[in-house]
Amino acid sequence: MEDVNGKTAFITGGASGMGLGMAKAFAEAGMKVVIADIRDDALANAMKLFENTDLAVTPIKLDVTDRAGWKNAADEAERRYGNIHVAALNAGVGVLGPLQQATYKDWDFGLAVNLGGVVNGVMTLLPRMLAHGEESHFVATSSTAGFSAVGGAGIYCTSKYAVAGLMETLATDLKGTNVGASVFFPGPVETAINSSTHETRPAHLKNEEPAPAMVGKRDTRPTPGYDMSLFMSKEEVGKRILRGIKRGDLFIMSHPEFRDGLRARNEALLRAIPDEPINEPRRDLVKQFGTLMYNPIYDTQKRVPGEKF
Repeated sequence: MEDVNGKTAFITGGASGMGLGMAKAFAEAGMKVVIADIRDDALANAMKLFENTDLAVTPIKLDVTDRAGWKNAADEAERRYGNIHVAALNAGVGVLGPLQQATYKDWDFGLAVNLGGVVNGVMTLLPRMLAHGEESHFVATSSTAGFSAVGGAGIYCTSKYAVAGLMETLATDLKGTNVGASVFFPGPVETAINSSTHETRPAHLKNEEPAPAMVGKRDTRPTPGYDMSLFMSKEEVGKRILRGIKRGDLFIMSHPEFRDGLRARNEALLRAIPDEPINEPRRDLVKQFGTLMYNPIYDTQKRVPGEKF
């Protein structure tokens, strides 16, 4: 959707980090923006950035795991700004630690927000977008941990891999409609995910006791003290996502430094293919399943000559 001026965007996790970067980029491009977040204080602080501007931004409190809350938030957004055209499903939490230490509560919390929040957004907003018939777009935040496994982040990786698969399938199913879909794979970005994970975890999903020590096991999570100045700014992320939406990209990536990791995983998949002759009748059978053999949606991802991203 090349022309976003005057269109309405609904951003989850919009009160800080990448969500706030999107809000700024979208609003400065002439969009009417709803920033949805579960934290009252974060919403209040976010709105201070827009106090002395004429940008159209409004806050709505939303727990993305609450399906009734989603309906109420969408109704409120439409009352304020009319039809919703861009859904940026960005809310996320970082439940980290080796899977040997994970509890059911860790799984339930991580999946409910990172995956369930995206599912709820699609289920709530997609029928409205299809019904109004105007050009619209979904973008969901996955992660570089959504295409390359990271030790010590199994719950996070599971949710982010799932988000990528969900959005690729959504783009496939929506081909030929007024709605497009992208998946965003960010690398290191200035976010508040660590503090927000702790702040937003509901009491019934908190562990009663700390996880046991893993004797002889190395915690692979990044250690404190790394240079935060090397992290991409939320403003830059917002601009890159906006460009991806306007171009209709299936995949939006923030960092070139993950090229080798992506290539290594894809080459490992290719090496795993049995080196034996093709069974022609079986190939014909697979063709009947359409995109299981070859999905043309991947052909829609194009590099624009002369552009860095």
